[in-house]
Parts: sequence; structure tokens; C-alpha cells
Amino acid sequence: MTNFINIFPLAIVVYPGEELNLHIFEPRYKQLINDCKENQKPFGIPAVIDDKIGELGTLVELVEITEVYDNGEMDIKTRGLEVFRILEIVKDVPGKLYNGAIVNYPENSEKSNQLLMQKVVEIIGQLHTILKVKKTFSKTEALLRSYDVAHHAGLSLKEEYELLGLFHEMQRQEYLKQHLLKVLPIVAEMETLKKRIKLNGHFKNLEGFNL
Repeated sequence: MTNFINIFPLAIVVYPGEELNLHIFEPRYKQLINDCKENQKPFGIPAVIDDKIGELGTLVELVEITEVYDNGEMDIKTRGLEVFRILEIVKDVPGKLYNGAIVNYPENSEKSNQLLMQKVVEIIGQLHTILKVKKTFSKTEALLRSYDVAHHAGLSLKEEYELLGLFHEMQRQEYLKQHLLKVLPIVAEMETLKKRIKLNGHFKNLEGFNL
């Protein structure tokens, strides 16, 4: 399916199902949000990578405008719906300050490998333990999918965008597993190094080595 959507480019990657809170302050995006509320239509958040709008983004729905300030700025809650690919950016939308885009929606397989997903969640738990991060997910482990945990796997913005471009759940799970297996020993070594640095200059209680 191909259609026109209003777009709000941001230097973030949003995933389907993700709940995202935003503070809206630019006049063009205040207009966009008001239009979306009035027309009850979603809008697109294409990812901005290296100061360029990527061809991929996520359609989001406006869940709630939680606060409107005296100057028209607002706080909003949104939820990711599905991944889109930009076919053409429309810079001149009649009577509007914001831009739009002609997009389509790539077919996205949600077939999961439960054992693979369990491994991903297990390694994320190990990573968070090393980093002393406490994270609880809103879903039970059996219901978790790659989109639910991707922001908590230590991916860079470019890596998060690469994940957005994978349209099979098992590919996304494997991508996360390989990333985590690569980064986990590096993070563990960094934490060990930090402990060594902290110990430098402190009194040490060490047993002597017997010759």
C-alpha cells in the first residue's frame, strides 16, 4: 500500500509498539500535531542519520496530548505502529509549515524463534548487571520481541536503524544476539579496568607470593 503521510523527522529510531513521549515546540510541528488530532490521522517519524533523512521510519499514532502550554508548546504521547519506506518527500504541502512523504509499508514477518529470543533477553540481563542498570519490561518474557528490547541492547543510532531495516523477526533476533555477544566482553573488560583504576592509590591487602 502506498499513501501520503505527514512527517516529523527526528534523530532517533522509533520501533513499532514503542511508546514515545515528545515535547513539541517548533511552530511547524505544533501545526502537525494539531492537524493529526483534528483529523485523527497518524504521522511518520523518519530517522535522521548523519544529518540526512533516512528512507525508513515508523508511523506513529497520537495517543494523547498531555499538556498544552500558554505559548502553544505541548507534551504528547505517541505509539509506534509500523515501519514505512519513503518513496518521495513532499516539501511543499499546501497551506502547511511541515513536510510530507509518499510512503509504502514493507511486509514485516513477526515469526519468532522463542529460544533465540530467550538468549537475547538473557544476554541483555548480563549486560545490564555489569552496567548496574535495572530495567523491567512491560511484557512477560514469552511475549517479548526484538522491537521491545532493541533500545536496551546498547546499539548505536546507526545500528538501531539497521535493525529497523530488517523485516523478519528472526533476523532481528539474530542481529541483536550477535551484537550482544560482541559487546558484552568489551563492556566487562571496561568495568574491570574501571575497578583497577579506582584501586590505584588505595591500601591493598594482598598475600605475598611464595618462592
